[in-house]
Amino acid sequence: MRSLRRPRLLAPFLLVPLMAGCFASGGGGDSASGDGSDGDGARLRVALAFPPAENLSPYGADATLLSRLGVTEGLTALDANGSAAPALAESWRRDGDRAWEFTLRDATFQDGGEVTPAAVAASLTHATGAEPAPAALAGVALKAEAGGDRVVRVTTAAPDPVLPLRLSSPSLAILSEKAYGKSGRVDPVGHATGPFELTEVDGATSASLDRFDDYWGGRAQASGVDARFIADGTARANALRTGELDIAEAVPVAQAASLDEKTRRDTATTRTTSLLFNASSGPFESAGLRAAARAAVDTSVFAEDVYEGYGDPGAGVYGPAVTWAEGKRTAPVGRAAAGKPGNGDTVTLATYDNRPELPEVAQVVKQQLEKAGFTVKLTVREYSRLEGDALDGKFDAFVLARNTLLDTGDPVAVLASDYTCDGGFNIAQLCDRDVDRAVADAEKITDTAERQDAAMAAEARILGSDAVVPLVHQRIITGVADSVQGVILDPYERTLVGTGTRR
Repeated sequence: MRSLRRPRLLAPFLLVPLMAGCFASGGGGDSASGDGSDGDGARLRVALAFPPAENLSPYGADATLLSRLGVTEGLTALDANGSAAPALAESWRRDGDRAWEFTLRDATFQDGGEVTPAAVAASLTHATGAEPAPAALAGVALKAEAGGDRVVRVTTAAPDPVLPLRLSSPSLAILSEKAYGKSGRVDPVGHATGPFELTEVDGATSASLDRFDDYWGGRAQASGVDARFIADGTARANALRTGELDIAEAVPVAQAASLDEKTRRDTATTRTTSLLFNASSGPFESAGLRAAARAAVDTSVFAEDVYEGYGDPGAGVYGPAVTWAEGKRTAPVGRAAAGKPGNGDTVTLATYDNRPELPEVAQVVKQQLEKAGFTVKLTVREYSRLEGDALDGKFDAFVLARNTLLDTGDPVAVLASDYTCDGGFNIAQLCDRDVDRAVADAEKITDTAERQDAAMAAEARILGSDAVVPLVHQRIITGVADSVQGVILDPYERTLVGTGTRR
C-alpha cells in the first residue's frame, strides 16, 4: 500500500464578498455586491450545516465556514468563470517562471492593523508551515516576502502557472500577526479582513459576528450575523419555515418540498458525487471487474430519483457548473473489457451521512452491484470516522461528494490530488502511468484554454481506468426567507453572505 500525503481537505464539506455580484443573488433582484454604505440593517440569522471541526483553524475544513460567513478573504478570489479575480490584491504580474508580484489594495485588519506586504507575507509563511499542509499547497513549496511599498513577492520552488488561482483558496486567507499564537494555534477571531468580524464562538453550537465598519469593500448592510451550526437538515428547514432563521444552507432534497417555492434557491455547483473503486487491492484491483461494476451502475437514476431533480446526471469529474467542461469533454480512453463477478467477489462499500443523500445513493449503488452478481457490504458513518480508513484503502468502493474547484480553483489540481500515484486524497488508490503522465502534462500549461483542454484529456484517461464513476452533479438548495436579499449563491460554495446581504 502506498503512503499517501494527507493535506487538510475542504472537499467533503462545503469567498470573497467583493465577488458576490459575479454569482446569483438570492431573495430579490438587488445585487449582493452593494457597498452597504448607508445600511444599518437587522442582524442576519443563518444556519450552517457543518459545525467547526478544528477550532476554526483556517487550514482545514473550517476555512469555508469562515469564508461563507464573510470573515476571511485571500489575495485573490474566483469569479463566475473560474478565473482569478482581485481581492486583497488589486493586481498581480508574473516575474519569470517562478515568481509573482501582488500589489495590495488599502485594507485594514479587524484588529486595527494595516494590511501590509510584511503582514501578508507572514500570514502565507504560517500557512506553508502548517501540519498537515492546506490542500491548496499540496505539493507546492512557496516563499512569500515583502517586495516593496505595496507589493508581496511570492516565489515557488517549481513553476506554478496557476498561483493566483491557488491563492484564492479559503485555506490561504490572510490574517494579522496577532492571529498566530506561540502554541501554534491560529485564532481568526478579530484578526481577519472580511466585512463581518467574529466576536464570540460557542463551540460547535453557534457564533456571533458584528459588522466590520472599516472593511475596504464598503460597510455591510446587515449589522451582524448570528450563526447556528445545525447538522440536522430537517431541523434547518423547520427553523426557516417557522421564521427562526433568515438563511438555511444545504437544505436536504427531502425537505425542499416543505419550503415555499419563493424561499428555496437551487444552484448548480462544482460538487460531484462519485463512486470510487479501490484500484490497488481487493476485487477492484482487476480492471475488468471495475469495468463490470461501472457497467452495472445506472447513473441516470440518481439525479431524478435520489436528488429529486436537484442534480444533473454524472458526465465526468467536472459537471455543468464548470461551464467550459462539456464542450471540451472527450470519450474515456483505455477502458478494459468487462469481466464477470465470481462467487468470491464480496466488496465493501462505504459512505458518510454528513450529507443526507449519500446513504441513499450508496444503497442504490449496492442494489445495482448486487444485481450484477457482486455481494456488497455497506458501511455508513460520520465522515471524520471514515476518512482515515478510506485514504488507507480499507474499502473496496466509496461514495464521495467532492467539490472539484473548492480547494484551489484549478481543474488540474483535483486530478493530481485524487487520481495520481502520489495524490494526497487518492481514495481510489489509483496509480496509473498514463494518468500520471496526462496530469503532469496539464500541470505545466499556463494558457487557460490550453490547460482546460489538457485537464479534459487527463479526465478521459481517469474515466478510462474505471476507478471513478461520476453519479450526479449536485445542485445545492439554500433556504432564504422572503425578507432577505443579497444571499450569494456561489457555485464554488465559498461564499454565502456579503456586504449586500440584508433583511
